[in-house]
Amino acid sequence: MALEVRDLRLLNAVAEQGTLTRAGNVLFLTQSALSRQLADLEKRLGVALFQRSGRRMVLTPAGERLMESGRDILGAVARAEQEAREVAGSAQAVLRFATECYTCYHWLPATLIEYRRKFPHVEPRIVAGATRRPLQALLKGQLDLAIVTSRVRDRRVSITPLFADEFAAVVSPEHPWAHKPYVVAEDFADQHVFLYNMSRSESTLLSEVLDPAGVAPKRVSRVELTEAIIELVRAGLGVATLARWAVAPYVRAGALVTVPITRKGLHRRWNAATMAQRETPGHVQGFVELLAAIGEPTEAGACWRPGEVAPMADGRRSRRTHAGASA
Repeated sequence: MALEVRDLRLLNAVAEQGTLTRAGNVLFLTQSALSRQLADLEKRLGVALFQRSGRRMVLTPAGERLMESGRDILGAVARAEQEAREVAGSAQAVLRFATECYTCYHWLPATLIEYRRKFPHVEPRIVAGATRRPLQALLKGQLDLAIVTSRVRDRRVSITPLFADEFAAVVSPEHPWAHKPYVVAEDFADQHVFLYNMSRSESTLLSEVLDPAGVAPKRVSRVELTEAIIELVRAGLGVATLARWAVAPYVRAGALVTVPITRKGLHRRWNAATMAQRETPGHVQGFVELLAAIGEPTEAGACWRPGEVAPMADGRRSRRTHAGASA
């Protein structure tokens, strides 16, 4: 065979980083050593995998095809290595997971208590670096489980419905929205909005509310940390949109107010994504089943049980159904 695993890692690193220097930093190789390895790979295959565009290295059609197949192979190799370590029994098994939301870990402590009771020899590990793109990390073999709201149309991925939460506008008590029953897309037109540093398609507010209505906020500031967004909103410098339960402690203390987005509210459905081309390991499936049984997060940071009566923003109570059941 002309290919080795290290060749696929080289190809993936150069494609993702865009230059040999940056790829070398990721692979802990010098630029000259990486250049020699790439030249040797192209010679063995008899095709050019990259072409230069200014300072960047851009994949050729052959390179794109090889990288697409290579990612599947690297993912399979990573999973095989993990399974071999588990079978050996000399070390704990590891459950690597992440969510595509910066604040969606309130459910974690209670879930882990039950999980560790059922799987005492498994170490649950949050891969924080995969928060931005957990599905891509799953496909690369860097995660065993991705918890996502985005639609998944990849047949390599298996989806299990989990829970739902409400995405609400967050303002200071002095803000004009604080006494509104709800806000609509047009209300954001004259606002300074704080958003995470992500693309438009990754932003729930932009992709599902403002862009379909043709509305653009007066000003948008990108902020990486949830805590920083909360403090900026508390200071009255703008508005944000976050999971209602994620800011519940501030709401109870009177420091923030949450306002529904649209009359019906903006609800997100969360799903567990795992690889579909093989049987899911028992310790991964066990974690998925625990999450599916929990139900949606509450404003207190706990979770609703399926069918439990949940409080609404206006104090009324309504019956919520499990994320996987019909409403």
